[in-house]
Amino acid sequence: MKYLFINSVAGFGSTGRLAAEQCRELTKAGHACVLAFGREEVNCQDIRTVRIGTPRDYKLHGLRCRLLDDHGFGSKAATEQFLAWVREYDPDVIWLHNIHGYYIHIGLLFGYLRTCGKKIYWTLHDCWSFTGHCTHFTYIKCDKWKTGCKFCPQKDRYPKSLLLDGSRRNYRRKKALFTGIPNLTIIVPSQWLKSRVEESFLKDYPLEVRYNRVDPEVFKPTPSKFRNKHGFQRKKIVLGVASVWDDRKGIKDMVALWLLLPKNYRMVLVGLSPAQIKEMPKEILALPRTNSMKELAQIYTAADVYVSPSTEESFGMTTLEAISCGTPAVVYQGTACEEVVQTYGGIAVPRGPDNLLKAILKLTKERYT
Repeated sequence: MKYLFINSVAGFGSTGRLAAEQCRELTKAGHACVLAFGREEVNCQDIRTVRIGTPRDYKLHGLRCRLLDDHGFGSKAATEQFLAWVREYDPDVIWLHNIHGYYIHIGLLFGYLRTCGKKIYWTLHDCWSFTGHCTHFTYIKCDKWKTGCKFCPQKDRYPKSLLLDGSRRNYRRKKALFTGIPNLTIIVPSQWLKSRVEESFLKDYPLEVRYNRVDPEVFKPTPSKFRNKHGFQRKKIVLGVASVWDDRKGIKDMVALWLLLPKNYRMVLVGLSPAQIKEMPKEILALPRTNSMKELAQIYTAADVYVSPSTEESFGMTTLEAISCGTPAVVYQGTACEEVVQTYGGIAVPRGPDNLLKAILKLTKERYT
């Protein structure tokens, strides 16, 4: 069988690593696989990749979105060229992951998918596919996506628009494009996301829940000199990791939690921007994002407790990665992360730094008694 995977990134971030790992597994099983991507590529030397467009293409696409709020309708020439290559490659199975990210024209893509006769899977990692603008709506408690988006309260968030509000138009265009595709099955990583899809215009498709997995050869207890390097030999480490830290990911709650921690605890945050690193209290070990999965596994292993105070998660890959490295996790109730700790181990608590602290003290006491 010939497989074609499409994602915004390859081997980079949670979705890029998942797509790359799917390629590796299918290749080992004797299938031919190609991972098409539009932006970054990392650690994919062992799989075949194809780039959609150029950095200039996705920058222009992003600029168009800033002005017109029509994310997904740029990159026309790049998509036409890519689809010509797809017809030549002639895959048996097309597997979509993230199709947002300023790199592909969804009108042209789904025009091809509607008539190509291929088996199609679509793994959703967020809610962008059935909203008029946003990728998540829990934080602001918006339900417009159920009936039809308009007057978007998140126009200033990814995919950010500086001028127009195209949420009504985008919702209608997506509904027309994304529904009625033959041979399409939607895959989601959690019951949480499944319940949202079932209330959306995608509800008529076959729908499967497949929990994300991590590479057990990478994410496992991994000794390192991390504690010694930072002088944490006699400290208990509370760790948080995110690809992008913001209010929805819980950055404010982590700082508030730091103020509550006993003196023998230290907080480590990974994935901060240069500006955020400068703003962090000096007692918090603030680190940038790392593309080294081995380094990340070492940090997970060195920690005593992993904390994910995110309020918007469709799965929670970093939580599973930490647990796989032997570190117990604390997450908020009401997100897909709760499913992860219920399945693999950890504690889900109501929102609030005080609740996080109680769970952290409980877990560290259990770990050392």
